[in-house]
Amino acid sequence: MGEKGASMLLKLVIVLSLSTVGLGYRTGGLRAFYLVQQWLGSYCNQRGTRCCYPPTGKTKPDFTINGLWPYYNDGSFPYNCGDDNYDVGRIKYLEESLKQSWPSFTCPQIGRKFWVHLWNKHGTCTKHILGEEAYFEGALYLKKRTNIYWALLRAGIRPDNNRVYPLKSIKQAIKRATGFDAWVTCNTNAQGRKQLWQVSLCSDTTAKRLIKCPYIPRGRGNCDNYIMLPHYY
Repeated sequence: MGEKGASMLLKLVIVLSLSTVGLGYRTGGLRAFYLVQQWLGSYCNQRGTRCCYPPTGKTKPDFTINGLWPYYNDGSFPYNCGDDNYDVGRIKYLEESLKQSWPSFTCPQIGRKFWVHLWNKHGTCTKHILGEEAYFEGALYLKKRTNIYWALLRAGIRPDNNRVYPLKSIKQAIKRATGFDAWVTCNTNAQGRKQLWQVSLCSDTTAKRLIKCPYIPRGRGNCDNYIMLPHYY
């Protein structure tokens, strides 16, 4: 094959590889879910970030759901799989729980549009296994099952703007409570200090049973060895 032909083939392979991200539910095969939870204090104290309370008011200190992300056998996190419209009537019975465990803090407030966005982006890639109701029920169940905030409190790790904690101790506390290693993600506050932002744990394809995550970055990832857990927003 000539140089021009090889170049065209390489381009075709790249295009096909990228297409599996958006159409993963058709090609990859669902392997697991990543339940991603975030600490609001670490989201809202970033430079240039402004948060607004939901119409229901400030929620009590806790980790809240950031997403339930499908993970496929080909190693991709597919999104925007389409072909299924969000129906608010299907999950109306879950709205009070969603307001507490899966709220939006964007400014201005977007309310139900937040859940619409998440279903369209991630949930549609699981609809061949979980429908809309089961998707949101699963996320709420897993959040309650993991209870990250309580796991940290039991280990003496409390929100404090003037203290840092060993990353190793945070991971150990979560594993002790859940039985599994977590993917811990950090961000940087307005003063440039690393802080605990997201915690991800995995479930099987029913979104009911915790399992070992197929993929977790080795080492400390984007965290420092010692990180903050700032006060709740």
